[in-house]
Amino acid sequence: MGRRGWAASLLEHQLPSGQWASRGTSPRELMRPRFSSTHWVAIILADLGMTRSDPRIRATAEVLLAWRTKVLRARDAEQCIAGHATRTLIRFGYLDHPVVQESIAWLVRAQKHDGGWNCFPSARGTLDGWEALAALAEIPEPDRGERVQRSIERGAEFYLARRLFVEGRGRYAPWYRIHYPNHFFYDGLVGLRTLSRLGYGSDPRMDLAIRWLRGRRRRDGTWALDATHPDWDPREIARYGFRGPQFPVLLEWPGIPSRWATVEALNVLRRIELARR
Repeated sequence: MGRRGWAASLLEHQLPSGQWASRGTSPRELMRPRFSSTHWVAIILADLGMTRSDPRIRATAEVLLAWRTKVLRARDAEQCIAGHATRTLIRFGYLDHPVVQESIAWLVRAQKHDGGWNCFPSARGTLDGWEALAALAEIPEPDRGERVQRSIERGAEFYLARRLFVEGRGRYAPWYRIHYPNHFFYDGLVGLRTLSRLGYGSDPRMDLAIRWLRGRRRRDGTWALDATHPDWDPREIARYGFRGPQFPVLLEWPGIPSRWATVEALNVLRRIELARR
């Protein structure tokens, strides 16, 4: 694995240190430039099924684990980044590592009273703060423990109560567009993938999102990516302070049949079908 295709293309640009784009190990260095540096590339490689069995992935994982150790000791964690890093390391095969276990505990503690999470200072969760629940979903059910399982149940209820889309006064258009890589952006397919993997496919509150997904299917039976990230209003960039260069990694072009979106959508619908039998 990782010798051809998308993963191989990404790994061609890996530095001997296991990093991309820069050699430093501070959070700023590992995440910038945004979307093409170590943190972001590692997310994609984990999604593509790469694991610690590959020495190139072990090199990257060691960098991420050292970084997470520093962040956790400094108590300067941030939910979206922590969720991504935890999910990536679990998928790489590091669930039992003490740093990953500590990150999981941190994500549980960071959950808001309403059951959601938020990337920014807030007393309430938001559908955009999906990374923690997606990370917890990677933990096999026998390994979750009571606190993690309860956190998952509260997080799932947060999304189901909002039917995966309904938050705020109006319809937020980017949530209704399919993207990949997602990075720290949410859309309906992200919500469906996470909730269906957690076993909530039979819940009728999923129906709005299921109808949306089925409606996105093309006549040839495939799905397409609708846009690339960052897919947001420029005013949001100023509001949240996202400045500096951004270099999105594109695996596929929007608007044409997408292997990624099609496989994800078919897997979601299959899990839902099985849950509703």
